[in-house]
Amino acid sequence: MRNSFMFCVLGGILAVCSGAWGQEARPRITPRPKPAAEVPENERITPNIRIDTNLVLIPVTVTTPLNQFVTGMEKENFRLFEDKNEQEVGYFASFDAPLSIGLVFDASGSMGSKLNKSRQAAAQFFKTANPEDEFFLVQFNDRPQVVVPFTQNTEDIQSRLTFTQAKGRTALLDGIYQALQILKKGRNPRKALLIISDGGDNSSRYTENEVRNLLREADAQMYAIGIFEPMGSRGRTAEELSGPGLLSELAEMTGGRHFPVDNLNDLPDIAAKIGIELRNQYVLGYVSKNLNRDGKYRRVTVKLNQPRGMPPLRALHRQGYYAPTQ
Repeated sequence: MRNSFMFCVLGGILAVCSGAWGQEARPRITPRPKPAAEVPENERITPNIRIDTNLVLIPVTVTTPLNQFVTGMEKENFRLFEDKNEQEVGYFASFDAPLSIGLVFDASGSMGSKLNKSRQAAAQFFKTANPEDEFFLVQFNDRPQVVVPFTQNTEDIQSRLTFTQAKGRTALLDGIYQALQILKKGRNPRKALLIISDGGDNSSRYTENEVRNLLREADAQMYAIGIFEPMGSRGRTAEELSGPGLLSELAEMTGGRHFPVDNLNDLPDIAAKIGIELRNQYVLGYVSKNLNRDGKYRRVTVKLNQPRGMPPLRALHRQGYYAPTQ
């Protein structure tokens, strides 16, 4: 580890860095890397999980017990395992690469009083965007609908959200499934979904297993904001009771996260936090020691070498990938 090891912990929207845990905070400015257009094509490496010339790339988010993001870590702080066999980390980077992002927005009847804050959440999320990002909008109630196809103009999406009306039932799984199909066509190798919904599914054709399998195959992270009634609320349906568990499971298997919300005023800040998290990830790359091209699912685990003076840290990452077949 370097003697001058420095960490940057991002809490909310502001970032403060310190030379050691507990010392006086000093700002740290990290220059944005060159735009992709300025980097020769044969030198570009993009931080998504995929196999390319046998290199597996895995994005990782590191957080404190207070869910603050930690940057400034080095390759030596990470250990990587595939099916319990340790791998050598041959590639390491941390930078803000362009994303293709799908916003999956709940427009079911129960969202009526929550629409305004949900629109504000989307607006705050878009404020964290990289100029080279692209977005699309899928809305769902009884069925999903592609309202805005891929665009770099986030005002197009916000304008359409202004006219969204809450009605019908909740086809959450169908909305996620359709968004994943669209996301495959994104031009940026880094891909993500943001789900904003107030409850569990009660109207989908696709099953949890079908959506789960599609997420395993996708090179995408899924983040979810679940707007749920308090646990003791009489108005909480059986679907809403199962909603938090469903969203948490789906998000965590992709290396993303689920943020349950019971105070609508928290929505914009949480959405901004998700946007910032996507901009503060590490990328670990390795060539698998398993040379079998059998198409099987391989589980990936990232462990941290705990830096001295820091609180217990957590690594969030995708849980695995499918091996190539050729």
